[in-house]
Amino acid sequence: MRLGSFALHAAQHYGVSVVGVTLSTEQAVLARKRAADAGLTENIDIRVQDYRDIVDGPFDAISSIGMSEHVGREQTPHYVDVLHGLLRPGGRLLNHAISWNAGPIKPDPDSFIPRYVFPDGEMISLGEMVSALETGGFEVLDVEALRQHYALTLRAWVRRLEENWDEAVRLTSLGRARVWRLYMASSAVGFETGITGVNQVLVQRAGGDGPPLHRSDWI
Repeated sequence: MRLGSFALHAAQHYGVSVVGVTLSTEQAVLARKRAADAGLTENIDIRVQDYRDIVDGPFDAISSIGMSEHVGREQTPHYVDVLHGLLRPGGRLLNHAISWNAGPIKPDPDSFIPRYVFPDGEMISLGEMVSALETGGFEVLDVEALRQHYALTLRAWVRRLEENWDEAVRLTSLGRARVWRLYMASSAVGFETGITGVNQVLVQRAGGDGPPLHRSDWI
């Protein structure tokens, strides 16, 4: 569960104060429990909130993990503008997103994943994302491609699901378990063949101190 895991890692290993935002009440409840179990409730604030409604910035850094795919091409400039406004001068944004690598061929909105898993999702290319971030006032510091890592991760998730199939069905339903098995298996193929990718783009708002001269000093 990315929100809780990332917040815990940042607070435990770097001693930072973390604000986590999600639209899922269930995700927030679990993340808060994990923070309490780790004794980090003073360091981690998990909110059920739309990112556009945050008013208590500016923040030193923002990590957006697997969110911009749900924003869509049309709203991406506004998404970038909101995050830019939430950062202090010199603050950094890490945007982690799945990308569409198949060029002008667009995903069929009536195909399996749009219909049953992410009905309103829209992947854009890495180039479009970088362009939107630069147009929105950010300087690109680094780009890391994780496509092959995601293929391995999805294969592992499918294997774990099959190993715990009866429990997954008990907790959800046979239909839902089958949908997610097919979704993860087909997604693994997409990453293996390069139709889809996943990239982490690190950018910085103008102002403040710049990054160290050597990449190895800050990665």
